[in-house]
Amino acid sequence: MATGTNLVYEPMSMVTGGFAGIGIILQEFFSLPLWLVTAVLNIPLFLVAARKFGMVFVGKTLYAAVCFSLALAVVPQLPVTNEDYLMAALLGGALNGAGLGLVFGRGASTGGSDLLSTLLHLLFPATSTAGILAFVDGAIVAAGMLVFGIRIGLYSIVAVFVTSRLMDRILEGLKFAKLLYIISDSPDSISSAVMKRFQRGVTALEGRGMYSGSRKNVLMCAVSRKETPAVIRLVKEMDGNAFVIISDVREIMGEGFE
Repeated sequence: MATGTNLVYEPMSMVTGGFAGIGIILQEFFSLPLWLVTAVLNIPLFLVAARKFGMVFVGKTLYAAVCFSLALAVVPQLPVTNEDYLMAALLGGALNGAGLGLVFGRGASTGGSDLLSTLLHLLFPATSTAGILAFVDGAIVAAGMLVFGIRIGLYSIVAVFVTSRLMDRILEGLKFAKLLYIISDSPDSISSAVMKRFQRGVTALEGRGMYSGSRKNVLMCAVSRKETPAVIRLVKEMDGNAFVIISDVREIMGEGFE
């Protein structure tokens, strides 16, 4: 995230929300370093959050916020996109989205507008945290438009879109799996082989073919992406006529997928 901010957003004056966006605006007027602005703005938020939610809640976020501020101080501010705003939006959005995805994937955030929105939700419980976050970041992007112009602001919106899409992809990928439905005349042998070889649970669902009218057990089994080809080969080896349905699973919680 610091790489995207210092190498892309700050040199191109692109404000994409968050406290880093406020820092870019303040730097234009007062030449304040980004790391100092993010650190100073986060301090009162963490004090309030610690009082409201306890240190267990803010522990990971505090660690991530400190690391982000330190990284902003270490990473040099060098322009790498040569005034190409489209490239800046894509590259900055990708770097920022990857960083946010990794942080959120560990159950934390980097403080800033995310934490501010959580605290404001206590004052406005009728409004969702996501809605408050959209309003806060939208206000920061609008302020950036007033300072740096509408053209840069529109490219900033593109960067925000890229960030959100990549962040979602990373979060999905961390818990991505496959769900298999297996219809076979040998359900007992197939389920035993899958449970023994892959240590995966198998559930038998009662089904009836509407064309033939015959009743069969439909095996349901959740496996990781890497295991999917091997499970399919095993099923085909045991029953070449087996009917297998494979679907993507966004998230699985439970034994073997924690």
